[in-house]
Amino acid sequence: MGELREPLRELLECGLPQALEVMGERWSFMILRASFNGLHHFEEFLSELGIARNILSNRLAKLVEHGILKREPCPDDRRKIEYRLTEKGFDLLPAMLALRQWGQKYGTEFSEDPVLVDDYDYLPIGPVSILAHDGRILNHKDLSLVAKENVGKRADGSVASEAGTLKRGDVIDLRAAKRAASAV
Repeated sequence: MGELREPLRELLECGLPQALEVMGERWSFMILRASFNGLHHFEEFLSELGIARNILSNRLAKLVEHGILKREPCPDDRRKIEYRLTEKGFDLLPAMLALRQWGQKYGTEFSEDPVLVDDYDYLPIGPVSILAHDGRILNHKDLSLVAKENVGKRADGSVASEAGTLKRGDVIDLRAAKRAASAV
């Protein structure tokens, strides 16, 4: 990934160790998965996940503390508490899907049922990919680490612009992006 390396001993200089501090164990991911599947109440998590009460309580508190879930009174019974995903929690969906797809690809054989589909056409979602700012699909050979002050400065000395940067909801032709990526 280029000549520059991350300072691997510096745990605070990288987002991965910080993310793992919050999410780095199985039950946090299972609670998040249950939240994406519409569970909101402590008792629902308890019965659906088969998790010990004390572990569930601890993990929910940690997810709330880190702003991934929020505690809200239940609208129909204000004595009950609901756990709802925050924007920060919803931003974990691509990571969850990438881990799920990796598990499906390299885990034991199983039939995926139900299938995760796109609400637009009800076809299965594609693989989670690393996309360039303009929608090109990248692989590990296409990535480099550069110092912050060198972002956008190409090896030949030219400077890249961010024109064509993808925004939420943009549509790209994945087949063309794959062809372009493999042609390089």
